[in-house]
Amino acid sequence: MPILEQVLEQYPGEVKVVFKNFPLRSHRFALQAATAALAAGSLGKFWEFHDLLFENYNQLNDQKIRDISRSLGFDEVEFEKKMKDPAVQGQIRQDVLDGRQAGVRSTPTVFINGRLLRDRTLQGFQAAVEKELQKRGKTPAKPAS
Repeated sequence: MPILEQVLEQYPGEVKVVFKNFPLRSHRFALQAATAALAAGSLGKFWEFHDLLFENYNQLNDQKIRDISRSLGFDEVEFEKKMKDPAVQGQIRQDVLDGRQAGVRSTPTVFINGRLLRDRTLQGFQAAVEKELQKRGKTPAKPAS
């Protein structure tokens, strides 16, 4: 199970994921992938699309994005319309601005309550989350063995 899912399972109600797009210019299809994921999100399937993009990161192209959209049952015309929605483009621009202001330079980058998480192991997540919980006077959860 991916680390982030383990953290969410261990700290239900205490940890919330906020995803921001930060398409790297060095990745030819990063912007298109971000656009497609947000378009899928407007149709109720952001995480499903996101996960399939990452499973296929080394095969991304226009056809792969169309294949993923079809595999999730999207109408091709509706999906294309969502991808061209100015609100989707605006969200990506805002996410990139937010990332730059926060000092993001690469992906993935993880913050916990505004603090950069350098140790992205399960133990690193646990330590950072528990430190934040202690600051708020909450009893940290016992790490799962």
